[in-house]
Amino acid sequence: MSIENKPEISVAPMMDWTDRHCRYFHRLISPHAVLYTEMITTGALLRGDSERFLRFNEAEHPVVLQLGGSDPEDLARAAVMGAEAGYDEINLNCGCPSDRVQNGRFGACLMDEPAHVAACMKAMIAAVNIPVTIKCRIGIDEQDDFEFLRDFVAKSADAGVETFIIHARKAWLSGLSPKQNREVPPLNYARALAIKEEFPHLRIILNGGIVSAEQILGLAGKYDGFMIGREAYSNPYLLADIERRVFGNHAILGRDKVAKSMAEYARKQSEAYGTPVKSITRHILGLYHHQSGAKAWKRYLSENAHKPESDHTVILEALRAVEKQRAESLN
Repeated sequence: MSIENKPEISVAPMMDWTDRHCRYFHRLISPHAVLYTEMITTGALLRGDSERFLRFNEAEHPVVLQLGGSDPEDLARAAVMGAEAGYDEINLNCGCPSDRVQNGRFGACLMDEPAHVAACMKAMIAAVNIPVTIKCRIGIDEQDDFEFLRDFVAKSADAGVETFIIHARKAWLSGLSPKQNREVPPLNYARALAIKEEFPHLRIILNGGIVSAEQILGLAGKYDGFMIGREAYSNPYLLADIERRVFGNHAILGRDKVAKSMAEYARKQSEAYGTPVKSITRHILGLYHHQSGAKAWKRYLSENAHKPESDHTVILEALRAVEKQRAESLN
């Protein structure tokens, strides 16, 4: 099977996590994964420091800009900014359940306004020449049936949307925190699959609970792709296993080479932008997840990266601590 016929693999947009440093790190491990920004509000782009919010490294491609907003004109303007900045795709967040997002009338609460979402998507699609997609839930609060989701998808599809990333867990907009909503209520893959069967011409990407290459291989053929969330952050080298087993790619950087590459990246970021190394090391703590040396790696970075005098060499010192722990385990 050619790469073109493989399922799309992506890393979910995660607030405070998938910034440009995290994305660069993930790209070192996975050449094929589609990477997403954190959700960026239209207000931040239109009235804030847009250059800083939109900044990314060319190595990150393919990279998607996820927007939060509900005004069609503002979303269209923000989409144009993203396209001009070089992003490969624009995605609208219709899945985040946090109070802050609800108060701004975007995120999961937008699923209750399918006609309005369709108007937003139509405006963005008309404004740019790159794909415009939606990330949504399977339902919200008491609106938790197939008909609700089918109506939402149908209206946006009529507006021109061809790809839906469906988080297969209902969003509770009250009574649960966003953290609790990551585990409750249960995932419902069957509903996302029913959407694919109802709309076979649409691309349906499954999100929620994807933690292994085995899962992806077992579900391949039912969906058009799979989006990985927290597991890609806590166990980032999972992406290397997916590269090998899903894409057949064995030319993958080893963990030690990834660590050295991140040290060089941190050096360049410090020189170019004054970026403190702790802003980068927080994303790479899971690199040696379940490997010999993992404790030494995390301990060294956690205890030293925040120090004012620390620079990119703290990553190299952490790597030496890994090597020392490995050697000791062999004796």
